[in-house]
Amino acid sequence: MKRPGGRGLTVRVKTAKRRSHASTLWLERQLNDPYVAEAQRQGLRSRAAFKLAELDERHHLLRKGARVLDLGAAPGGWSMVAAERVAPGGKVVAVDILPMDAIPGVEILRLDFTLPEAPAKVRAALGGDVDVVLSDMAAPTTGHKGTDHLRIIGLAELAADFAAEVLKPGGAFLCKVFQGGTEAHLLGELKRRFAKVIHAKPKASRAESAELYVLATGFKGR
Repeated sequence: MKRPGGRGLTVRVKTAKRRSHASTLWLERQLNDPYVAEAQRQGLRSRAAFKLAELDERHHLLRKGARVLDLGAAPGGWSMVAAERVAPGGKVVAVDILPMDAIPGVEILRLDFTLPEAPAKVRAALGGDVDVVLSDMAAPTTGHKGTDHLRIIGLAELAADFAAEVLKPGGAFLCKVFQGGTEAHLLGELKRRFAKVIHAKPKASRAESAELYVLATGFKGR
């Protein structure tokens, strides 16, 4: 996967009728984002693919032959990267309540992972316990910073609990969080369940974003 290169010309967007100033700023960022342009050029489903690629290159998560679960996978950018990197012999299962177009090397489960039957369905699809659980999920935003932070941390805690249900000993968990002061419980639980827990911010994350990723490795088992 090729990374974006140098900077091009800056595109300015005028605020149009029925488009808010915030929407105009978002559109301007998209048009000037080299990761968005490169993702489109390479046929990737989202710029987020570059985040996982960078984190994998740094921490070596996606080895060949691994079983990988991608929670909240739509539109599939992370699943595409994972499928490419665990082949041959590996398997990727993408789980989301939203529909997804097929991805070579990925089995898609349209499923609410919070349901009691979800762990068994994931194990059946992967043929056993999981080596790596990925979660790039983000809760719908309200515009209120405190509320949005609590929502994303709540979602991360659900993903961490699910990972503890399906990971094999020694497995890894990678999850999106945001900078803030209320993730002490999440980090405490991860440190109890895993040998090592760190934060990472890939270059593909926008500099102005509070987005971070928490990586937990060396799952201690159920």
